[in-house]
Amino acid sequence: MPDREPTCPDRPLNRALAALLTEVAGAPPGWELRLTPDARLDGDLLLDECELAELAARLTERFGPAADLAGLRAGLDLAALEALTVADLQALLPEEDGR
Repeated sequence: MPDREPTCPDRPLNRALAALLTEVAGAPPGWELRLTPDARLDGDLLLDECELAELAARLTERFGPAADLAGLRAGLDLAALEALTVADLQALLPEEDGR
């Protein structure tokens, strides 16, 4: 996970999203406190394809069909997939949910 300050702090990190990421990653308690919006799902959080598939299903279950990670990823090339961040996920979520 990056030690740098987030580059896109326009919205506070959604707590429900942070909790989902922690669960899917199998991370220890408190890990979500270090998440930043600019943390990359692949390069920083090291989520593998199985974890991303589980995350996609759980996002849709928790936040509804607009939180379509699978749809978002389907339209991206390899470089964009590698650059996908927590902020990109958060942009799929309703603003009022999980604060």
